[in-house]
Amino acid sequence: MSEEPHPLVGLTDEALQVLLRRAIRDTLILGLIPALVLLFVSGWRDAAMLAVGAAISAASILEWQRLIRLINAKLDKQKTPRSALLVVSFFVLRLTVFAGAIYGSLKCFHGSVIALLCGLGLAVVAMAWEALRLLKE
Repeated sequence: MSEEPHPLVGLTDEALQVLLRRAIRDTLILGLIPALVLLFVSGWRDAAMLAVGAAISAASILEWQRLIRLINAKLDKQKTPRSALLVVSFFVLRLTVFAGAIYGSLKCFHGSVIALLCGLGLAVVAMAWEALRLLKE
């Protein structure tokens, strides 16, 4: 009986980039559809809070994707991209910018904090979904 390697063992850099792009797409779709439902059911404030959370989630995955690309280049002993300092700087500054966006949305929109938290959790849901799809294949 021959054992097949685990799907995560054979994950290439390109496959990881595709997985992360699908996770960004899933996050945006999972944020847009409920935000439209909330717009009609609960009002624009809660829909805006969910949309802000979903946008932050998608941008977080994008920043992680850039950072992973940089780390993989270092691990593979490839030439470091010229934008390495920019990627690391944006990754560090992202926390401050996103904290400001969260604070600003709470102060300006006066919407539901639960809607914001649901939007922020969409990145975890999308990444878990994509990981399950990978394991299923």
